[in-house]
Amino acid sequence: MDIEAQEWVDRYHRYIATERQLSPHTVSSYELDIAAFVSFCDRQGVKSWQRVEIKHVRSFAARSHARGLSGSSVQRRLSGVRNLLKFLVREGHIPSNAATLIQAPKWHRPLPHTLDVDQMARLLDIPGMDPATVRDRAVMELLYSSGLRLAELIRLDTPDLDMADRTVRVLGKGNVARILPVGSYAVRAVRAWLAIRRQVANSDECALFVGGRGCRLTGRAVQQRIAAWARRQRIGVHVHPHMFRHSFATHLLESRVGIREVQEFLGHASISTTQIYTHLDFSHVAQVYHAAHPRARRKDKADEPEPMLRNPCRADRAHLPRESQDRDALETWRHAAAADRDHDAGG
Repeated sequence: MDIEAQEWVDRYHRYIATERQLSPHTVSSYELDIAAFVSFCDRQGVKSWQRVEIKHVRSFAARSHARGLSGSSVQRRLSGVRNLLKFLVREGHIPSNAATLIQAPKWHRPLPHTLDVDQMARLLDIPGMDPATVRDRAVMELLYSSGLRLAELIRLDTPDLDMADRTVRVLGKGNVARILPVGSYAVRAVRAWLAIRRQVANSDECALFVGGRGCRLTGRAVQQRIAAWARRQRIGVHVHPHMFRHSFATHLLESRVGIREVQEFLGHASISTTQIYTHLDFSHVAQVYHAAHPRARRKDKADEPEPMLRNPCRADRAHLPRESQDRDALETWRHAAAADRDHDAGG
């Protein structure tokens, strides 16, 4: 494409980075997808954005899929092109968005992998009191207790924690802040880390979690440490930071927390994103069905089927002291927040 077309691309990249304040990872993904579309337009002889037509966008999506990209990847590419053209329409550079009506190939979103309660308890019960172990224990407890994303965790500064209220303030996607509860086990783990953090952190470092050099802990370091602990604790599957978030949401739904509340905890803009976790909680759905449907009720208790669990050997999480305490702390926080909202509304 010509120089003017490339200048508009650069202007769009500045727009999403500064005005929309998208994360660096999202900006980088859009840059790659738009660059792929620009290369496609060059091969098609399209030199300006005014010459982009629906057939070009449709052909770009079809060829991307034919070359092996999954439906989700094609969807992401189309989203990048669609948003760029939307920006150009808004700026008056082109009359219409040629990508509006183009749809990506259908794809089935895979269910997220989670740890059951027994696996999570074993992973969090790591031995040792050296600074790295104390830090890792706090990292994993906080990930699971509050359902944080990896990016949210490593961006935490020490003032973001309110140990008195047992809450943490995180900055999520789109720089949207939310305040989350911190469970009792996570509170103890974080306090233990804070007691020795000053020994390893640089004097001018405000990050909550730091590495061996005293600087903010990186996402890659967190991934490596968690995977190493999972192997050492013999979890049996590859564990990554986001698995704590998946497990957090699933275990809350299994404990009858409403999906709207889980959506708020996770910081999802759309409830459709949260609904994927409902597919993992079929045991709850089956129990509700058998209790409510007139033709599903059984007179003989002995004839009732056992709850359908992902792992038949795992214990009910209501019998685990750790989860009981964390759930009690969560309920206390929720009731206090509701009382505060009612008080504010009355004022």
